[in-house]
Amino acid sequence: MLKVGLTGGYATGKSCVARELERLGCHVIYADQLGHAVLDREGEAYAETVKTFGPEILDADGSIDRKKLGQIVFGSPELLNTLSGFVHPAVIRLEERMLEEFKAQDSRGIAVVEAAILIETGRDAAFDRIILTVCDEETQIQRGMKRDHLSREQVMARLEKQLPVAEKKARAHYVVDTSGPKEETARQVEHVHRELKELAEGRG
Repeated sequence: MLKVGLTGGYATGKSCVARELERLGCHVIYADQLGHAVLDREGEAYAETVKTFGPEILDADGSIDRKKLGQIVFGSPELLNTLSGFVHPAVIRLEERMLEEFKAQDSRGIAVVEAAILIETGRDAAFDRIILTVCDEETQIQRGMKRDHLSREQVMARLEKQLPVAEKKARAHYVVDTSGPKEETARQVEHVHRELKELAEGRG
């Protein structure tokens, strides 16, 4: 099975590309969804998170209220690192279990992990191929403002914190530019998928 990492900067169309790859038959894992899963009541990171941050982060049914948790950690790099220390290892273990399941079902298939900071954390090295989504900055700004209801200044502040695109491109095997119409993005994804399929089938 071919393991592919799909990453890209804020509001560059990662989810759009992931859905297109899923439509083409890839097994897609969304890292954000795994982050939610490990904080669910049955999740691996639930108990440690509640123990560390206290019962005030819980809602009426005992579930973690992510807004309350976010308000606590995002103002403090130290607390955010503490939370990441629970969540990230749990996410990686869940991801690895899912990859093993996909491999057992479809040994010549393509498994795609869609995650925002694969390159920044060095996890890109764990994948056979990396796809990077990019778009022009103005498109990024407009998408971020519309999707997350942010001001232009708030989006710019997020973009300034990100790893430069040139550094990401240097570590990617494929670059999909999502600046244009969805049909053009789909055409690029289909081209990448054809190459990935040949690689996956060649592995046997």
